[in-house]
Amino acid sequence: MGTKTVDGAGTGAEAKNDETATEETAVDVTKASEEAAEPETAEVSEAAESAGAGDELAADEAADDEDDEEETLLLDEEPEGPSGVGQGAAAVVSVVLGLVSLTGGWIGTVAAARETLIGQLQTSSTASVAKQVKEVYGDAWQTTALWAGLFALVALITGVAVLVRPAFGAPGKAQAPWIKSVAWAGVALGVIGLLLAVLKYSDALLGLPSTS
Repeated sequence: MGTKTVDGAGTGAEAKNDETATEETAVDVTKASEEAAEPETAEVSEAAESAGAGDELAADEAADDEDDEEETLLLDEEPEGPSGVGQGAAAVVSVVLGLVSLTGGWIGTVAAARETLIGQLQTSSTASVAKQVKEVYGDAWQTTALWAGLFALVALITGVAVLVRPAFGAPGKAQAPWIKSVAWAGVALGVIGLLLAVLKYSDALLGLPSTS
């Protein structure tokens, strides 16, 4: 009976030791699995963080590119230098003055009538016909030619100023074609009006009739 008890006790102890060893082995395996999983989890987390940081960096770069494009568009849309409104207005004024020099204006008409009145007042009835014609008509015509020449000269100067204005403005700013065309028209009218005024003032064109 004693031997059986010892054997039973020994068998029970060995079973308990085996169970304990099995439990310890299971614990060791679990710890090893957890330790092995921890680096993988850390690597996955680091990879996810790197991917997130890369996405944020890409988004920031895209936003910066969009801002740069918007700034470029705004700079392109902003006008460089003068808009050309003043130049266009000056070109139109040049043409109008050239037309006035050719067709005459109220100031030239009034000046000619005044000169005629002065000639009538200063010329006696006993003066020669040649003197009366010159004082009453010749001086009045010359006055008309003088005012026409002044208008033509102003038109010429204004047109030339419009044409040379881009040389003193913003570099690379092209002048509108219509402004150049109108300015050249004003210059042409000014030259023609000035030439006709000089010819009339010197009696080379439509001079006084001979009284002999």
